[in-house]
Amino acid sequence: MKLPYEKIVNSESDTCSVAAEFIKLLKPGSIVSMKGNLGAGKTFFVNCVCNNLGIIDQTTSPSFSLVNIYEGKYRIYHFDFYRIKKLEELYDIGFEDYLNDENSIIFIEWAELWSEILPENYLIVEINNVDEKENGKRIIKIYENEK
Repeated sequence: MKLPYEKIVNSESDTCSVAAEFIKLLKPGSIVSMKGNLGAGKTFFVNCVCNNLGIIDQTTSPSFSLVNIYEGKYRIYHFDFYRIKKLEELYDIGFEDYLNDENSIIFIEWAELWSEILPENYLIVEINNVDEKENGKRIIKIYENEK
C-alpha cells in the first residue's frame, strides 16, 4: 500500500480487504487516527485490523470506557476521544503512558478533537459515506499526518 491511498468500498468485505493491506504499514509504536462521521465504519475498520492480527474477539467502540485493550500479535489500544470534554481528562487516564508503550499499536477515533496531545508522526485513516442513499458505499483515505 502506497500513501496517500484512496479507495471506494462497496461492502464490509471490501473494507476488511483494505484493512488487511493496511496492516503492512503497522509496526509496534504505530499510532493511527481514525476520522469519519458517526457510523462511517471506524470501529469496524479497527475490528478488521484486529481480526487480521489474531484478535478474534469482537472489538467494540470505546465510547464510554475511553480505551479498550486487545491482545494478539500486538497489544492494541483503541481509544475514542468523542466524549472527552477537556484535555486534562486524557492526562488523568495516563494517555502519555499509552503513547510511550512502544510495543503496542494505538487506534484513536476522533483524534482530531485533541490532536495537540499526539506526536508528530502518525497515520490517518479517514472513512466517509459516499452517498447517504447508497448504504455501505464508503470512501477510505489513508495518509500520513502533515504537522
